[in-house]
Amino acid sequence: MTFSIEGKIALITGGASGIGLRYAKALLRNGLRGVTLADANTDFGNQALKEIEKEFGANKAVFVHTDVRIKESFEEAFKKTIEVFKNLDILINNAGILNDAVWEKEIAINVNGVIYGVLLGLENYIPKYKTGDEGVIVNISSIAGIIEFSTIPIYTGTKFAVLGMSKAWGDIEHYNRTKVRVLTMCPGVTDTPLISEMSGRNLGAPYQQILESQITALPSQKPESVASAMVKIIKNAKSGTAWVAEADEDPYEFLLTPRESFKPQ
Repeated sequence: MTFSIEGKIALITGGASGIGLRYAKALLRNGLRGVTLADANTDFGNQALKEIEKEFGANKAVFVHTDVRIKESFEEAFKKTIEVFKNLDILINNAGILNDAVWEKEIAINVNGVIYGVLLGLENYIPKYKTGDEGVIVNISSIAGIIEFSTIPIYTGTKFAVLGMSKAWGDIEHYNRTKVRVLTMCPGVTDTPLISEMSGRNLGAPYQQILESQITALPSQKPESVASAMVKIIKNAKSGTAWVAEADEDPYEFLLTPRESFKPQ
């Protein structure tokens, strides 16, 4: 059964700019009742609210200054969502950085932030406050979460972690007890600052040389294409599944091959 976005409430981390803001606008265009933009950048947050009000009218969005590395800060975004909108149906764990030069921070945001989001959303807020029978959590991995990228090994590791956690939390046993689907989105190279400003955000000169040869070989896409893919998987994807959005094309499911299939015959 297709999940209806109409009348639902969403919380999006990293939602004040880039793909995160595109997710918010795409959901609002599909009838979303309201959205919380949880982001560490207040200037971007205020500008995003102006853009949303201009296109969709008043009282459609709130901004909450949020550091996803700190559980208490992250939970304030959930609390504010319930205070303003009374409900929460969709969580998109989108906040992330690509910077192996500060890998401790990268791990804290990309891995710990997703863990906090799922623990808060799956185990508390969405089951309690969802509008209808079902809620949805989408964790953002990357094509770097399904294939190794030698130029950014630590970022790659964080995105592999997101994929693994999402598939585990998306298992039918968790869905049956929470009625919350957990999905993974794996965007390809997208025209955002995450990619355009990644030069030098690595472990040094040898990694930079690899970057210059790797990144040019990959197809790029508009952020709006990823937002369109997000709407499609929220509506239709089965819990535990992972989806690739690449080259401005429709999303397709990424399947893990059963390990037993590699055994010698």
